[in-house]
Amino acid sequence: MLSSIVLFAGLVNLVSSAAVNDIRPLVIWHGMGDTYASPGMDSFQSEIKEMHPGIFIHSIFIDEDPNADQRATFYGNVNQQIIQVAQQLADIPELSRGFDAIGFSQGGQFLRGYVERNNSPPVHNLITFGSQHMGVSELPACNPWDLLCQVARRAATRGMYSEWAQENLVQAQYFRDPHQLSQYMTLGSFLPDINNEVLLPSSRNSSYADNLASLNKLVLVLFLQDKTVVPKESAWFGSEQPLEDITMDQPSGSGQTPMLSPPNAKDIIPMRLQTLYKEDWIGLRQLDECGGIEFVACQGAHMQIGDCWKDLVAEWVGGSLSVN
Repeated sequence: MLSSIVLFAGLVNLVSSAAVNDIRPLVIWHGMGDTYASPGMDSFQSEIKEMHPGIFIHSIFIDEDPNADQRATFYGNVNQQIIQVAQQLADIPELSRGFDAIGFSQGGQFLRGYVERNNSPPVHNLITFGSQHMGVSELPACNPWDLLCQVARRAATRGMYSEWAQENLVQAQYFRDPHQLSQYMTLGSFLPDINNEVLLPSSRNSSYADNLASLNKLVLVLFLQDKTVVPKESAWFGSEQPLEDITMDQPSGSGQTPMLSPPNAKDIIPMRLQTLYKEDWIGLRQLDECGGIEFVACQGAHMQIGDCWKDLVAEWVGGSLSVN
């Protein structure tokens, strides 16, 4: 009898362990000025683990020294960082069967870059919070006490598309001036590439579209009172319309991404009117037409998440690895 009880207990433990191991893990990439091991990141991970017991979570780092990791959000080569992160993720056994991913602010477009360029191990669901998928037309503002940010901002402003800025200043590498698009496409080192916004169509990488369209779900979160990301609609693949195009008639399709700018604000081109969407340069249209894109609006300023994340993480994180 005792042996039967012990055997039964062992089977229960085995089943429980298998169930835990079947939970799809999660990878998080933090935003500008943050670190992979900050109190806020640790707290966020703890809350997710309470919501999804047994889940494995990895917080991406560029440097294990938190101070150096924070510095890398301002200074560094984004393309090289993504190569480094791809190797980091490939070396983690728990991620070998794939994972869900959350990107905070610029971490969102960096994770999208990983999906398009690498995606091995593969991302299942990607949630981006306030990310700059169509870049920024103004550099993010700095807190008065943040000297590191202020120095990087001043340096970038002096020569946004200079070779040095495009190799060394992170925010310059996703700066998209709607009035200098040819410069952006020719000299930009990161964002034009992952958006396939290049002057020569033959230079577009078709594998980017295949990889992005392979996502199960792309959840795009926009902050309604965001004044850090300009335009805030970049979180939904919206961009400012070049001045010379503002008087031109725009097609009026149904079901377009809402434009949230107030009257007299800069005109915004929503995702479904972007050329990269209409011609499907990166797989957005294919993913969208399969029901794979969710647009979410959260109250609050940039990265003031509150409880807005909870329903999203409950639905799109922590699923079974056995279910595609």
